[in-house]
Order: sequence, then C-alpha cells, then structure tokens
Amino acid sequence: MASSAAPPASPSSRSHGNAAGAGGSATAMMLPGPPGRGNGGCIDLSPTGLLAHGAGSSVVVTDPRSMQLLCVLPMPSAALASFVTAVRWAPPAAPSSLAGDDDDCRPLRLAAGDRHGRIAVWDARARAVLCWLNLDEVRSVAPGSGGGVQDLCWVHHAAGWLLASIHGPSLLCVWEASNNPRVLWMFDAAPEYLSSVRCDPFDARHLCAIGLRGFLLSAIVRHDSDISLQEHRITCSAGDVTELQRLEKEMAAPAPAPALAAFPLFAARLCFSPLWRQILFVTFPRELIVFDLSYSTALSVTPLPRGFGKFSDVMADPDLDLLYCTHTDGKLSIWRRKEGEQVHLLCAVEELMPSIGTFVPPPAVLAATIWQSESIFRNIDKQCQDLAQTQSSYSFVTDTNSDQNVCQGTLTYLTSISEDGKIWSWLLTFDKPAHPKKANLGRPSHSNAASATTCSNRSDFTIKINLMGQLHLLSSTVTTLAVPSPSLLATVARGGNNPAPAVPLVALGTQNGTIEVVDVVANAVSVSFSVHSSTVRGLRWLGNSRLVSFSYNQANDKTGGYNNKLVITCLRSGLNRAFRVLQKPERAPIRALRASSSGRYLLILFRDAPVEVWAMTKNPMMLRSLALPFTVLEWTLPAAPRPGQNASSKQSSTSKERSSEASGAENSDETCESFAFALVNGALGVFEVHGRRIRDFRPKWPSSSFASSDGLVTAMAYRLPHVVMGDRSGNIRWWDVTTGLSSSFSTHREGIRRIKFSPVVHGDRSRGRIAVLFYDNTFSIFDLDSPDPLANALLQPQSPGTLVLELDWLSTRTKKDEPLVLCIAGADSSFRLIEVNIDAKGSSVAKPVAMKERFRPMPFCLPVLFPTAHALAVRMILQLGVKPSWFECNNGDKLGRDSFKVAPAFGDLRSYMIETTLPPIGDTVVAELLLKVLEPYRKEGCILDDGRARLYSAIVNKGTYARFAFAAAIFGDVQEALFWLQLPQALRHFLDKSTTRSREKISQSNLHPDPEQGSTLNRISSRERSASGKLIKNAVVNYGQLSSMAFKQEQLWFNANERIPWHDKLDGEEALQKRVHELVSLGNLEAAVSLLLSTPPEGSNFYPNALRAVVLSSAVSQSLHELAVKVVAANMVRTDKSLSGTHLLCAVGRYQEACSQLQDAGCWNDAATLAASHLHGSDYARVLQRWADYVLRGEQNMWRALILYVAAGALPEALDTLRKNQRPDTAAMFLLACHEVYSQIAVESEHTEDTSGSELTPEQTDKLRFPSKNVAEEDLIAVSEVFGQYQQKLVHLCMDTEPNAD
Repeated sequence: MASSAAPPASPSSRSHGNAAGAGGSATAMMLPGPPGRGNGGCIDLSPTGLLAHGAGSSVVVTDPRSMQLLCVLPMPSAALASFVTAVRWAPPAAPSSLAGDDDDCRPLRLAAGDRHGRIAVWDARARAVLCWLNLDEVRSVAPGSGGGVQDLCWVHHAAGWLLASIHGPSLLCVWEASNNPRVLWMFDAAPEYLSSVRCDPFDARHLCAIGLRGFLLSAIVRHDSDISLQEHRITCSAGDVTELQRLEKEMAAPAPAPALAAFPLFAARLCFSPLWRQILFVTFPRELIVFDLSYSTALSVTPLPRGFGKFSDVMADPDLDLLYCTHTDGKLSIWRRKEGEQVHLLCAVEELMPSIGTFVPPPAVLAATIWQSESIFRNIDKQCQDLAQTQSSYSFVTDTNSDQNVCQGTLTYLTSISEDGKIWSWLLTFDKPAHPKKANLGRPSHSNAASATTCSNRSDFTIKINLMGQLHLLSSTVTTLAVPSPSLLATVARGGNNPAPAVPLVALGTQNGTIEVVDVVANAVSVSFSVHSSTVRGLRWLGNSRLVSFSYNQANDKTGGYNNKLVITCLRSGLNRAFRVLQKPERAPIRALRASSSGRYLLILFRDAPVEVWAMTKNPMMLRSLALPFTVLEWTLPAAPRPGQNASSKQSSTSKERSSEASGAENSDETCESFAFALVNGALGVFEVHGRRIRDFRPKWPSSSFASSDGLVTAMAYRLPHVVMGDRSGNIRWWDVTTGLSSSFSTHREGIRRIKFSPVVHGDRSRGRIAVLFYDNTFSIFDLDSPDPLANALLQPQSPGTLVLELDWLSTRTKKDEPLVLCIAGADSSFRLIEVNIDAKGSSVAKPVAMKERFRPMPFCLPVLFPTAHALAVRMILQLGVKPSWFECNNGDKLGRDSFKVAPAFGDLRSYMIETTLPPIGDTVVAELLLKVLEPYRKEGCILDDGRARLYSAIVNKGTYARFAFAAAIFGDVQEALFWLQLPQALRHFLDKSTTRSREKISQSNLHPDPEQGSTLNRISSRERSASGKLIKNAVVNYGQLSSMAFKQEQLWFNANERIPWHDKLDGEEALQKRVHELVSLGNLEAAVSLLLSTPPEGSNFYPNALRAVVLSSAVSQSLHELAVKVVAANMVRTDKSLSGTHLLCAVGRYQEACSQLQDAGCWNDAATLAASHLHGSDYARVLQRWADYVLRGEQNMWRALILYVAAGALPEALDTLRKNQRPDTAAMFLLACHEVYSQIAVESEHTEDTSGSELTPEQTDKLRFPSKNVAEEDLIAVSEVFGQYQQKLVHLCMDTEPNAD
C-alpha cells in the first residue's frame, strides 16, 4: 500500500546531528576496519570523483585517482553492529551560489544508512552530519525494530533533491533531507523483498525499485509532491525462485531484516541504461535481463554462463553499449550489445582478485564500480578533436553500433573493494585484437565452449585489464595495539651509542594474524606483515625497529595443551624470526607480553604458570623463570627529560645521569631496568634486572598497607618513581617508591583493564596524567597531581563514537604546548587518534585530531574540497582561460608545511591569463585578484593533477565551450558540461535552419503539399536504404552521454529507428498498438499498414485497426476527406487512450497537429520523433520549444531545456532561464560562447560568399554579438553588469576566507 505522510523526522533532527558533540563529526586521523558482508557491498562514486564505501560502522571516503584516504565518517552508535549498509552521493548543487548556509548548496553531501534504520546526511567536506533521518522516530516504534536501510537513491523535485530509501524488507520511503527533514511518502511492497533502487539518468524525477521475486516499481515525483506509480513484473528463473523459497525457510535474521541481512548471498540489482530511454538492466543470481519499461516486458533474458559465480551487480558503461557484471566468485564479465537487438553477448572475463597460488582462499570481492566521472572528460577531449576536424560538417549522428571501431582506444576505470580492506584501481583498455579470429575471453578456463563460439563472431576488439593502484587499509579486526616509547637505553638498530628516537608509528595486531604498522603522520598503513596463522593476541615494541608478538592455538591430539608461537619482526628487513620454539604443546597458553622500554628484556606471562624473563639479544635467551602468582607486571617507562634535553640531541652521558637519578638506587647504572608487579594476595614489589641478574629493588614501602581487600589488582602503570594500580572494583591507588607516599580514590566504575601514563616533556605542569580503560570498554583521563583527581577527570569523550578495546598514548610529543594524542583501537575495528588539549586551569579537553595532515605522498587535486569562495574562484579562472604554465610548480615553489599560513610574494599575474579576442565582460581586474588568492593552492600543487592539466592545456584554446565544459566537469556538474559541449551544434543548427535558403525551401514545400505527401513512402524507404551508409559516412561526434542532449532530426530519428527491431517478437494487442505508433512516428507507413492488417478477424480491435489501415494506405488529400478524418481522429482521441487519432492525422499530413496531440497526452519523446521525421524550420522549432518548456518546468532539468531552447532559436528564453535561476556567471559565459560561435559562423559564411568588404571594425569586435534580435542591447549590458557585481562579491569572500586544503 502507498501512503503519503509528512511528519517531522525528529523534533530536533537537525540539532541532533550537530549536537552529538564529536559523535556527529568525523576525524581525519582515523583508519577504518575492513568491510564485510554485513555492509552489503555498498559503494558509490561521486560526480567529482570521490569514492565512498561502507566499512563496518563507518563510511570511508577516498580519492581513487591518487589512491589516498580522504576521511572516515563514523556512524556513532552505542551498539557494536551498526553496519553501514547504503551510501549515495547527492548530485552537485548550484556552484554559483555564494551563500553556502543552505544544505542544498553544499557541494559534497553524502547519505549513509545503517542496519538500525538510521540515515545520516553528511557534509563530506566539513565532515559533519547535516541531519538525521530516523524512520523509527517517525513511526514511534522502538529503535531498530523497523529494519535496516537496504539502499538509497536521490531523486529530483521542484523544491530540490529528495532522498529515496528502502527500509526493512519492503518499505520504500521518500524523504526531504534539507531544510526541514521529514518523510514525504511511503510505499509498502510486502510480501516482496525490495533489493535495489536507482534513479533514471534521463529523468531525475523517475526512480525504479526491484524486488527479489521480480516485482518492479516505477515511481515519478510530480511537481505537487504527488508520486505516480506503475507496477511491473519480471519473470524470474525457476532456479532463483526455488533457491529463494529455500532461503526463506532457513532465514535466521529477525523478521524486519532487509534483504541484504536476510539473504546476504542472494541479490537482485538494476541499473538504467545511460544510452537508451526506458531500458533497464536487471540481474538476478542466475539471469541478466533487459527490460523495457515502455512495453512492460523483458526484451532479452541471458542465463548465467557455466563456470561463473552468481551475478552480484550490473553496471552500464556511460558511453559504450557495454555492461559490466560482477560475480560472487570475484570475476568481472563484460557484455556487448548485439547490433539491432537488446541482446548482450559475453565478450571478456577478468579476475578482480588475482590468485597467488596459495592454499589460503583469496579475500572476497565485495563491490565494484566504474568511474562515471571520467566519461565526461573523454567526451570533452573527443568533442574538441572532432569539431576541429569537421568544423564545416553540421550533421552528427549518435551511433554506438554501426561504427565497429567506436570502442578502440577507449579507457574505462574501475574500482573494487575486497574484504581484506584493500581498494583496487583497474584500467580497462579496448584495443584492436592481435588475432582477429580469436575471441577475447580472458583465461580459457573462464568460459565454456558455447560462449566462446558466440563471442567469436564479434571479436572486433580486445579488452585488457591492468592494476593501476592499490590502497591498503586495515586488513582485519584489530585485536591489540602497541606504541613505541623507547628509553634512552635503547639504541638504533644499526649499532653505535646513538639513542633510538621515538617514531610516529603504531603497530596493530589483527584477527587474521597480520601486523599492520601505521604511520600516524600520514594516517596510512606504512607496511603490513603476515606473521601468524591465527589471531595476534599480544604485541610489543622492542625499541623502535623491532616487534615481538605471540599467538596460540589448542593442540588437536589427545594430550591437549597449547601451541604457543612467539615471533620477532624486524621493520627494516621485513624478516620474521620465531624463538622459543618447542616440539610439544604446552600446558598453559601465553597470557601477555611485557617488553622493557629499551627493548632489551621481555617478560612472558603464562596462564597459571611461571613468568619467563628473556634477554632480547640477537639470539634471544631466557634468563630465568619466576614462579610467583603474578596478576600484573609492568616495566618502568622513560622518566621525564631534564632541562636541556631534547629529542634530537641525546648523549649517552645524559642517559647515564638521568638513569641514575631516576632509579633511586645508589649503586645502579644505566644498564639497569626495573618492573613492578602485584601478586594474587595483593602484595606489591619491584624487581630490577641487571644483565642476567634479577634482584629486589628494595623500594620504600608506604606507611599504610596496600593489600587490596575488595578485589585483585588488574592493571598497573610504572614510571619512576610512581606505581599506579587499578583493581576489579574500580579503585585507583598510586605509590611513590622513593618516598613511600601513597594515595587512592574510587572511580565508581567497573573494573579497570589498562592504565597508561601520558608522555611528559620538560615544562609539563603535571606528570601524573593517566588514561584508564575500564572493563565496560569506556575510558577516562585522570590527573593524579591534582588535589581531587575524580573531580577534574575527563570522562570518555563522544569523539570515538565506539567502544574502546585498547588504548595507549602516542610518544612523539616534544614540547609542552603540543597536545597529548591518545591511540584507540575501537570495537568497530577502527584505529583512531584522539587529541587531548590541556588548558590553563589544568583540565583536559578531548577532541578528534582534525588538523591538516603534515605528510602526503601527493596532494589532493580536488578543488571541490576548497572553501566555497576559493572553489568558485578556481571555476572562474578555468572558464576565463589560464595558461597551462600556471599549473606548473617545482620544488622551489612549494612553501612547505606552512603553505597556507605564509603570505607569498606576488609578481605580475596578468600574463598567466590567455589572450583572447572576445569582448570584455564583467570586471577585467578580477582575474588577477583571483590568481593571487589561489597562489597558495598552486604552489601546493593541489588544483589540477597532471592528467587533468594536460587535458586543459589541450582544450584551453579550442573555444569557450570547451573551457566551460571542463570547469563544470571538474566540479561534477555533468549536465552543465554536456550543455556546453552541445551548445555550438545547437547554435549552428538554429542559424543554419534560419537562413533564407532554408526558408525558401520550406515555403515551396508548403505551396505543394500533395507531392510531398505522395512521396512520403518513397522518401522514408530511401532513407532506410541509405541509413546504414549514412551512419558510417557521417562523423560520430555525439556519442555516449551526449545522447541525452539530442535535439537534431538525424539524432532523434536514429535513436527511435534503432529501437524498432527490439520489439519485433513481442505479442499481444497492447504491444501491437505501441509498435504501430512507433512506425507511424518514424514515417514507415508501409510497415504500419502491414502490422495492422495482421490483426486476426476474431480480435476485438480488428475493425479499428482495419479502419486505420485503409486510411493510412489511401492517404487521400482532398479537403472533404481531411475534414472527415479530422473529425474521426478527434472522436477517437476523445474515446480511446491508444492515441489512434494521431495516426490518422499523419495519414493526411497534419504532422504539426499530431505533434500537439502527442504533447498534450504527455508523449514528449514520441512527439519529438514524429517532428524529426516530418517537420522542418519553424514547425520543428515550435515542437522543440514546447518540449523545452516541459523539460524545464516538468522534469526540472534546466541544462537539457537550455539546449532545446537554443536549438529552437528561443535564445531570449534561454537567457531568461539562467537569470531567473540566479546564475550570473553562467549567463555571462553563455553570452561569450554564443558570441564566439556566431562570429565563427559569420566568418565561414563570408569566406563562402567571397564578401571581402565586410570585415569587422574594432568597435564591433569589442561588442557582444548575440544571434537573436529579440534581446535588447540593454539586457546584454545588464548581464555584464550583474556579472561584474558577482565577481566583486566573490573577490571579497575570497579575501576574507583562509586558504585551506585537505
């Protein structure tokens, strides 16, 4: 059932998203855990080229071009299983809006849904939640009971972009997600399981949702917030139906679970064809189906080839008639459409997870996506090349089939994610085959004989796949972490007496046995070691270049016991060396490892067994075994440095002084290290290790007994001279081993698992600050030097947004003004850094580390991440034209880590702008001011990468339209870029049709209508005979995405004619009526008559069909017959919904009236096809203009309406549309582009007519030439003045905004 509702999503849904403290914001210093099946393979690539995918309870945003992590957006939740199950980037907002407060104007909005049914709309640039959409709050039910989010999709409405979501098994919702978040409409498809929802690329108001049983829902959002629905049914294969029935019986998930949770390995996916209207590609586990929405029927059904895993997803190439299907076994199959049909043939198979020849099964490929954003840049490059070669040819046909070489030389990028946390970037290359008779099916084992035979007939190109890059994130669930804090006794690995410095590295042990070493400065995994075959249960640093780790597993023999494995890993050589290797299982497993800060000694703690003390020399050896009932053991940490010491200049003499001072023992030297311990009976002690000797430290005991009466000591930290202990009752005690002073307090929390001293430097006010991790996986920070540690405690901040498994302090702090940084391993498998700032009063404030990262292997070249004013400045500079040399920067240009803080010295920047003959518009001084504002970004090298800069240098002098399209594509506005690419052809089409010669032709044809009508069939048949030759002869300039902007008669006629053979085999009266309608629209009356006469006499529509057949075959042009036919047609239109009356109008040549009737009935594409087949000049222009009015006001697609306005010659309407939509910069650029194209056409016509005396005067070259007499000179001046005001406002905003880049 469908229902319409408009309650608010939450009483404070907007404030809730921002009031979550740090819980609603993300941190740049975070590494996510690996994705899993629970994430449902959610992935999406934004129009600007940013990749988002779900990993655990976080959304990972990366740049696939540079293979770098941008940020991680955690979904805060109190539960552990809030998997992100759906992500979707919002289409780009209007870039010209200088007021960025409105949510719709934010450039990087990202919707993310989780298993609890919540949807967060993020601002990925600000890394903050804009609003929360919670269906459970709307329906007033318990949180999480409504089911999780299955899929998301953005649809367009007159008021902005709406968000469609699938909740639970069968509920489809449409949300308003901007100013007033609320649910607008709901539809329950029960008992169907909805699986996927997608938006139509030709009509952004239209969406389709597919169910696992073949239910297909088509919905269009109307202007008045009403939604029109149409239900279809796709017949699934018997195997899929049987398997789904079996899975339903075995389903273990609770009842409201979405399809991805109930059936994780059974998926139905759909995608719209970007080349053909109303065509859907649908995959079920065993079938690939092409479905025609206009006929409500499947055009082709392709079964799963043998030897392939089940279909998991389907993607359509934006430019070529190719499909990319992913399979559950990690394969990628590539399918190409057969000419003249909607049948796809397998042409290549590739592996997305290369096998390395081991017995361990490779990680599963969870999701993949092609780079739709690269298609528009290919179109810009190709359009500029083709227009340069065929400047005088005005006839371009969209053909993706007849040209056999259309694929050759094409590059397609694809990104996949695997369950081991890796992101793979692939390049697909289409080339000529080396052996034309052989089909490219990848490896022979990947295809069966049948598919090889089928594809060998179409082996006109080969597909090669190359791995271009890989981003390594955390490969498995984090189980432990270790931070190096070497004392001055630790020496560098290469020998000598130089002490080892603290390094900004953190080691993470994982569940799959690997050790991930994280560089916290770059926020990236520096290196990964595969050390153990099972979970890493303990990990410690030995100095700053070696790691020691352990794992264990139970023996399988009858004797039982445990196999303990201890391994030393050298970071410099990458070698793993096991020690303490035993031949037989042991009685007790290893409980923990404790390494001294120098890395010389190691304590191995066993469960119910003595503790072993090892000397970690080149060949580790055990010193002795301590048979005491220890509960905890901790080595002493490095003491605070004395004045005059620093991290960069440490001498061995200083080390000796500090060690002797801190030890408190009279006869100790620099080689002594000590550890504190607690026994089961509560007794405490300190042992000292000197060489191979272990002796009692003999500390000064506290005056009162420290025996714990209410719980065992469960945690300890030791930094000379303080020992801090925590017990299972939540009490904290500390003791000075040199003076005997002691104190204690209760935290009133659960038991304490870890206590970690914060690192101290010279000048710190407090040296007793500790982080305490409790057994409930929360933590607090206490200052033991304060009078009341509990009152000044910092409880767990909301910034982690997750429960904490392990924590430790980062030891790279060197100055007292630097904040403390806490390393956290979260229960969601993530690794995070939390910054703890100390204010003047001594209290601590924790917040995420969101500072600019100090190191990246290469900068992010994404201007969309700049502040809004600076992003608009980049856009304007690219539009006006800047020389390619401006993007070049060498090492001397870089300003270092303070690039955005140092004011650079500027020279004369005007020489960087290209020289142009275009008349000035706006303020000419603005360009130089904007270049000065952008100078820090240029020197940082983060405006355009090398590939984009090369493309810009190739097109910068090819015309204004190319620069405008490039600037729009950089900011992800594909529709605007397509508009600029089509603008020169639309203007040429309008000006060509408005010449005197064309008017004379049209007037002559109007004076003699009968010969034209009589020759209709001959003209159409001759057109069909010459169609194939014409398509090959004409240059194929408009292809791929440009087909959505088609306006020319040849283009529209070709697109409609290509669809005719698809429906030849369809039966039924409704299909017959639609086929007749298509044939009449194309002008093929002979085929229409033949089809009508094929109606059986017993059919209910035999007489209406016979009447139409007689009238169409006679086509008498007498006035009385015209009148009679018009009356009959009017009656048929009034009483019949089959639009038969338009066919009668076509029979008597009343094409203009037939087009009007089709447009009145809402058949806009059919009306355009009919007009393209029969109308010319002003008649055709009137159809286009009315179509443009509908596209603008009905479909809310401004860019497509603009190109139709231009093609129809309605240039004043196009300019007025831009002004009403508050786009002053686009209106000014529109005038410049029209001036340039109009001037080129005028020059070409002058050369053709040899009129040498009509050269333009200097006054005329400085004046805008607009190809319309209906636009006054004052309007053009007004556009220029408003653009100048916009430029001045932009300059002021740029000056007031601090430069900032990620």
